[in-house]
Amino acid sequence: MAEQFESLTSDQIEFIERQYLFFVGTAGAEGKINVSPKGMDSLRVINPNELVWLNLTGSGNETAAHVIENNRMTVMFCSFEKQPLILRLYGTAKIIYPRETKKFEQYADMFNHQPGSRQFFELKIDMAQTSCGFAVPLFDLSGERDTLAKWATKQGDEGVSQYWADRNQVSLDGKPTNILDL
Repeated sequence: MAEQFESLTSDQIEFIERQYLFFVGTAGAEGKINVSPKGMDSLRVINPNELVWLNLTGSGNETAAHVIENNRMTVMFCSFEKQPLILRLYGTAKIIYPRETKKFEQYADMFNHQPGSRQFFELKIDMAQTSCGFAVPLFDLSGERDTLAKWATKQGDEGVSQYWADRNQVSLDGKPTNILDL
């Protein structure tokens, strides 16, 4: 049932563009494996072998710590609609921090400068794999949450930076995230 591709097809790109939710999986050389759900219109396909996703400020910053140590990343999409499909993208990631002004601003423009933008991840896709998704349940989207955007707007740039300093500098395993330019 599974099929593998060296790059995304136009149908797969269209599928990605219709998704409201995706999952990111990373791991360091040792320690905890992280799988994070992502939403809020935070992913763009750049070309059939590259995508970028916006990582908004959150309670942890595991993905950054893992990518610094081990740049492998998997992004997974699941169809929760009538036509079942699971699409996994395997590749290597690179972090773009706010201090990398030119590239960060280029990406921020693509996402309408979301409040609380912490970093971007570029993923070079070396394989896409589809599988059936027959066991994935059907769900209907009832709406997007605006809680994170409201929180970041209320904090302002200084408050978000302080949050990074207080809570986003190391992973659960004590590994650096390099969120602050030290």
